[in-house]
Order: sequence, then structure tokens, then C-alpha cells
Amino acid sequence: MTEHRGWLSGGWDKVASNKRYIVWFYLLNLALAWLGAAAFSNQAHDFLDHSLLSSRLLHGFDIGVVAEMFMQPEFGQTHASTASGLYFALLFFVATALFLPGVLQGYASTYRLPREDFFRACGRNLWRFIRLMIVAGIVFLMVAGALFGIQGVLEKRAAESTYELLGFEVRVVGLVVIFLVMTALRIWFDLAETDIVLSDERAVRRSVGAGFRHMWRNLGRLLGTYVVTTVVAAILLGAGLWIWMRFVPPASVLGAFVVSQLMLLLLLIPRFWQRGVAVSYYLENMVEPVAVQPYAPAPVAVPVINDSAPAPLLPDTAPETQGA
Repeated sequence: MTEHRGWLSGGWDKVASNKRYIVWFYLLNLALAWLGAAAFSNQAHDFLDHSLLSSRLLHGFDIGVVAEMFMQPEFGQTHASTASGLYFALLFFVATALFLPGVLQGYASTYRLPREDFFRACGRNLWRFIRLMIVAGIVFLMVAGALFGIQGVLEKRAAESTYELLGFEVRVVGLVVIFLVMTALRIWFDLAETDIVLSDERAVRRSVGAGFRHMWRNLGRLLGTYVVTTVVAAILLGAGLWIWMRFVPPASVLGAFVVSQLMLLLLLIPRFWQRGVAVSYYLENMVEPVAVQPYAPAPVAVPVINDSAPAPLLPDTAPETQGA
């Protein structure tokens, strides 16, 4: 438990001591992505194996060639091939709801969580997580729709101004505000998910309320930790793209695959870091203290002497001894 340490460092310690969760989720994501792209890959192979367009894709990726390939009637409809990718993306969403409770339980444990306890936490909280994700999806859509609607109105008003840069400044400020508000919502529901698992709360509404209260009470510090992890994710993404463009040749399919997969693996770290921050905050601020009764020793039985009882009478003289 990180009692007086920073939530950011406490969350990082939980991620560093449970690196296997990141690897498992990466392998799950890779397997589902490969299965989801298999149908489109087969369709592309069937077309490119008998087309001259394939020669223009041997030495790099050309978006114009890909667009031309889609417009060819021989390529066929892409609805069936892309639908499988959507189904596997939905399956990954369900898998996240299934396995994330075990991750949170492992982060809160002071020892290596056994496999049976991990899957027990997953099964016990599956339906609770699905209900919470439905509530979170509704809240996210409503808030995001309102914020983008307000931003659109402000940009239209700014376009009518004589100050030429006003529209750009309004757009930048609006995007920053939207990012901060959506990050606060993420904090809210991350705390709610943590409360559901670690307090074994069956009523989702109570965890939603507890998450909102604690998010609002410590909004500044929590928002700062999430912004830091987001900046780390942006740095990792930028560094990966720079390495890809600088050192990977256009014709190197293996190099592009290795760099892209390494980027995806590293980008999971900030997301799990945020989960660690939520668990660290929960253990420090949301755990209800257990009332401990003071120790009272058992009473010792003490014999009572009755002073009012008459003392035994003793003879004044010794009894005579009988002769033989």
C-alpha cells in the first residue's frame, strides 16, 4: 500500500511488479487483430496475385494504389471482410471487461495473485463491468456531443470576427478543454471500476457515485497524473513514428511489423499505469477503515474472604495421650 507516496509512483510500482498483464493483453490484442484482418488479407491476396497493382506495392505503401484497388470491380465488396474486423474488435471489448477485474485485483494484492484468484475476480465482476461500461458509454457520448456542439457554435461565431486567428485559437482552446473534461470522465469511471472490484460492490450505482465524489474531491492531482501518463504515451508514439520513418526502409515489411508492434506494446504501458494510479488512490483514500475494539483483558477470579465468618475454636490444652 502506498500510504504517503505519490499516486503516480505508486501506480508505476504496481505496473512494474505486474508486467505479465501487459504482455497478456498485447498477445490477446495481436491474436484478435490477426483473426479480424484475415478475411481482408485473403481478399487482397486473391486480387493482387493476378493484378499489376501488386508491383506498385512491393517497395512501400501507396495510398493512391490502395484506393485504386478498392475501386476495381474485380476486388469485390469489402463489407464482408471488414465486418469480421468489427466483430473481433467487439470481442476485444468483451475480453477487456472480462480480464480487467483480475488485473485490478492483482494490482491491489501485496503478493503475486494466484491464477485461480485472478479468474475468480474476473468471473465475479463480469456483469458488473458490462453494466458500468454501458453507463460510461452513455455519459461519454452525451458529454462529448455537448462539448463538440458548443465548440462548433463558438467556431462559427469566431469566423465572423475580424481577428483572423480567433478561429484557430478557439479551436485549440476548445480541444484542450474537451481533452481535460474527457480525461476527468476517464478518472471517474476508472475509480468506479476499481471500487467495484476491490470492495466487491454489487450495486454499480454506488461505485459510480463513490468514483464521482473522489474524482471531484481530488480533481487537480488526479487530472495531473493522468495528463502525465498521456504525455508519456504521446512521446512513445512520436518516437516510434520517428524511428519508423528514419530507420525502416519502405520495402522492409519485417522492420515495419517489428516497429509497429513494439509501439503497440509500449503504448499499453501508460494505460495500465493509469489503472495502477486508480488502485493506488483507492487503497489510500477509498478503503473504509475497520473499527478495531480496544483489547480488554479477561477478568481474573479472585477468592473472596468473608471476614464475618466465625474463626475456628482451638482447644486450650492438648488432648491426653492414652496409655498402652
